[in-house]
Amino acid sequence: MPPKGSGALSFPLAAARWPALTLAALVLGGVMHLVPALDPWAPGSLTVALVLLGAPVVWRTVRGILRGHFAADVVAMLAIVTAVVLREPFAGLVIVLMQTGGELLERYAEGRASDAVRELEAAAPRIAHRLRDGGTISDGVDDVAADQIAVGDRILIRPGEMIPCDGTVVEGTSSLDTSRVTGEPLPERVGPGVPVRSGVVNSASPLVVRAGARASESLYARIVELVRTAQAEKSPIQRMADRFAVWFTPITLIACAIAWVASGDASRVLAVLVVATPCPLLLATPVAIIGGINRAARRQVIVRNGTALELLAQVDTVVFDKTGTLTHGRPSVESVETFGASTADALLQAAAALEIGSGHLLARSVVDEALSRGLTIGSATEVVEHAGRGVTGLVDGRRVTVGNRALVASLHPQATAELDAGVRGNAGGLRAFVAAESLGTGVITFADRMRDDLPAFIQRLNALGLTRTVLLSGDHAENVAPVATALGITEARGDLLPGGKVDAVRALEAEGRRVLMVGDGTNDAPALSAATVGVALAAHGGGISAEAAGVVLLADDVTRVEDAVRIGQNAVMIARQSIIAGLVLSGTAMVVAALGFIPPTAGALLQEAIDVAVILNALRAARDPHAGSASPVS
Repeated sequence: MPPKGSGALSFPLAAARWPALTLAALVLGGVMHLVPALDPWAPGSLTVALVLLGAPVVWRTVRGILRGHFAADVVAMLAIVTAVVLREPFAGLVIVLMQTGGELLERYAEGRASDAVRELEAAAPRIAHRLRDGGTISDGVDDVAADQIAVGDRILIRPGEMIPCDGTVVEGTSSLDTSRVTGEPLPERVGPGVPVRSGVVNSASPLVVRAGARASESLYARIVELVRTAQAEKSPIQRMADRFAVWFTPITLIACAIAWVASGDASRVLAVLVVATPCPLLLATPVAIIGGINRAARRQVIVRNGTALELLAQVDTVVFDKTGTLTHGRPSVESVETFGASTADALLQAAAALEIGSGHLLARSVVDEALSRGLTIGSATEVVEHAGRGVTGLVDGRRVTVGNRALVASLHPQATAELDAGVRGNAGGLRAFVAAESLGTGVITFADRMRDDLPAFIQRLNALGLTRTVLLSGDHAENVAPVATALGITEARGDLLPGGKVDAVRALEAEGRRVLMVGDGTNDAPALSAATVGVALAAHGGGISAEAAGVVLLADDVTRVEDAVRIGQNAVMIARQSIIAGLVLSGTAMVVAALGFIPPTAGALLQEAIDVAVILNALRAARDPHAGSASPVS
């Protein structure tokens, strides 16, 4: 099987050869039985084919036993050997087909589950345009492999190209399509000083980005690695299936002994062996788990491993951080108030033209507000950044200043009265003052807004079994309690340092609760690690919080926690269905075979049908139509 993420076909052609040869031998044997002249040669020919095609299966199982891997393949090995001894080649070949065909189906399912990795890797840039040392764009660029970019290199990103590594814009202004990484449909405007992440696409104008990390260490590469790791690791429910195989084999041998003692018919022993091969248990469970991980990845929910997926199905308590999780985590413009003759839109338009090239968080909010109002943003010249105070420049020939009161008052002393009025009218709020020649003075007030539809989201989590909801925040307690009440969250605590959040999570787990912790910042990382399963919002940069969490939401949408829980519950339910179905069907068939009602060949065909039915059931985990029905696919 090709390594995951290699870009190979999902259907493993090499793995298909062995079951194809086995099927061909069965068909040829059937044809020989129909031709009188060849019929005497059919048993011997099929026996030779069984020995040749079954030997690798037997040897692989024996080698596993010698290495200490005692699994249910032992039953299949015994069935093949018994079929050779009893000269029942047709039944033995069906067992070989069942073993190799089941493995092929598993690899096919894994190939489907690897589509998310392959799509991510296929879209990653292979070439980067590195500016020559000390030069500008006009001096030309060198095209190098993306993995050769070093920290500090300046890279040209042309319109339509993906940024290959995390870095900072040093030249140019443009809009970025971040939907592949965050799911956010609106473009992000960037200019000099603004940090950018790998995986986003430059939509408008050329940019020069200074690399802040190697491509292999950037966000996009970490996302790919998270998905690959998730598909490679085994979950507890898979190990449960493996443990089942250890005691299933002795039970099968006891059933064989009973059939032999009761009847003295060796064919009944073979019939019991062929129907007892528990491929559904060993194949369907990983197919369901990997399918669930793949389903989540298509929803931009990265589940780190099968363990995390299973734990998502078990949680009964959800703990939320507030800032950046239940709120957007970025102050947005709440109001624009003017004290001159101009309109609020005119003053905001002038401020946005000045702020569009700034990397300050509030500057981005001003630009976003102007764009949301449909305003045309012009260009500014003679822009000067006053560190920690604000920015000044010329916009359409007017001197414009955006910043704190002291800066604006020093450059526009005639506006002092208006500035003081703005301070009195916005006490306690986050604000920026604006003064523009011939436009007057104004104040822009910012607030961190709550995300949309959160009360309904909390109710849907309750319906999924997360009946206890808790809000933990470093914000003041008097600010946290009203938020919890408005959203329907049952408990709230404020004024918490990171250690306090960890203590709160551990206290819940000490009560026997299985805790789902949702956060986005570095200060949430300890609590994410302490929780039964942590969910990190990576849209604000990920970092250590993403590393500490078992689940990472790429989309800037906390309601996708519901998708994660629903997908986890669905995948685990299907995996358990497969285990129970395999146990009941195989056990029933063993009893009927021991009584002599199922001959070996018919038993082999019956077990093949059981295998296919149970594994096809497990494949439903990858295409559950109900998963994430509450939120649209990006």
